Amino acid sequence: MSITNPPSEHSARGVEEHVESNEYLAKRQLKKGTAGWLLLAGLGVSYVVSGDYSGWNFGLAHGGFGGLAIAAVIIAGMYLALVLGMAELSSALPAAGGGYTFARRALGPWGGFATGTAILIEYSIAPAAIATFIGAYVESLGLFGIHNGWWVYLAAYALFIGIHLSGVGEALKVMFVITAIALLGLLIFAVCAIGQFDVSNLTTIAVDVNAAGASAILPHGYLGIWAAIPFAIWFFLAIEGVPLAAEETANPEKNVPRGIIAAMTVLLVTCAVVLVLTTGVGGAQQMSASGNPLVEALGSGVGAKLVNYIGLAGLIASFFSIIYAYSRQLFALSRAGYLPTQLSVTNSRKAPTLALIVPGVIGFLLSLTGKGDLLLNMAVFGAAVSYVLMMVSHIVLRRREPNMPRPYRTPGGIVTTGFALVIAVIAVIATFLVDPFAVGLCLAVFAAFMLYFAVYSRHRLVANSPDEEFAMLAEAEDELK
Repeated sequence: MSITNPPSEHSARGVEEHVESNEYLAKRQLKKGTAGWLLLAGLGVSYVVSGDYSGWNFGLAHGGFGGLAIAAVIIAGMYLALVLGMAELSSALPAAGGGYTFARRALGPWGGFATGTAILIEYSIAPAAIATFIGAYVESLGLFGIHNGWWVYLAAYALFIGIHLSGVGEALKVMFVITAIALLGLLIFAVCAIGQFDVSNLTTIAVDVNAAGASAILPHGYLGIWAAIPFAIWFFLAIEGVPLAAEETANPEKNVPRGIIAAMTVLLVTCAVVLVLTTGVGGAQQMSASGNPLVEALGSGVGAKLVNYIGLAGLIASFFSIIYAYSRQLFALSRAGYLPTQLSVTNSRKAPTLALIVPGVIGFLLSLTGKGDLLLNMAVFGAAVSYVLMMVSHIVLRRREPNMPRPYRTPGGIVTTGFALVIAVIAVIATFLVDPFAVGLCLAVFAAFMLYFAVYSRHRLVANSPDEEFAMLAEAEDELK
């Protein structure tokens, strides 16, 4: 049973909210207090670690080593600023909606839903891209005699969605172990690769003499730096998902900021090691189209075989954890009424059943294209759009609500998040440089979601969902002032 609110400020802004029963919310509860900061740090690394094993290297074809390296430095700076901004937002607004919750408080229902939609696009497509890379690693190992990736994609989705349905505690512990193995694999790769490093391998891509600023280190000139940005993002993509675990975290005001900052520290190191050593050992040209670059860089031998097996663990870690992320984002949007409310119903283990299954089916169908680089760019588009909106949210809340309780405060304040905002805008444009058609499809999907909100769901928001309550509390305080 639900009770519709009388016309209010919400109606004046073009949305209508109603209060749902306790039974409605009881069916949409996540398990409380499961994770500490160390598990969250593991979750943050897990989201991203597959990007070290495959995907980033496609940027070599667009910018060469120099272009991708410069892009990686810029993007590393953006993500560091982004993470510091999100640490503050997550300490102030700890809810399962993550970026959607932040933008809902700062930018209203339209801004909140736009942010949540962009994140959902990112997290639905990213596992599909990772599935194609898992397929490449499995085929290179000759496991089970598989030479056609779709069996691998199907098995990965079925197995890991099944584990998530068993409950968050079990899922996060499995993820933590897999992530530790993946990091061990990167260490083994570094030890094996460092003795084979040859600086001349960094410049094996032919120079485009017609490109402005072209040189051996920048074979496609200055524009190549910009075109390489989406692939540099793959080194860090999805770390912003850590706040999605806020409702399942003990003491989230402290543990979420600690976890996301610790994860970012680890990823900065792995990015530098993998980019330099893989290209310097395997050669820029050879690595630019590889589905398993770390293995191909090492060639044959025990080290390569070991990294191949462990690389598979790294890909699985990100695949596994991003399934967690998309389910929590969809859960939050559904619970608040932005998307069909059946999607947020949880099972007896407090896992959102349809929020896990529906995007999984969509992702599996996308993975059948086998176009990992194409899917990567589409996921980056959704991510970059969400970054723009989240950084705007941080700036707005700093200006509009300076006294809002913030257990953690971003060093540098809006200067830090302003920098991330500028780079995020550049990243959005860069995705169109790589493949305007694919990104155009993402834009069409984004527009369809917003149309659904405009026509239908904005009249059916749930006022007593946690994310809406955060925003309503702020509005009530503004009225009192």
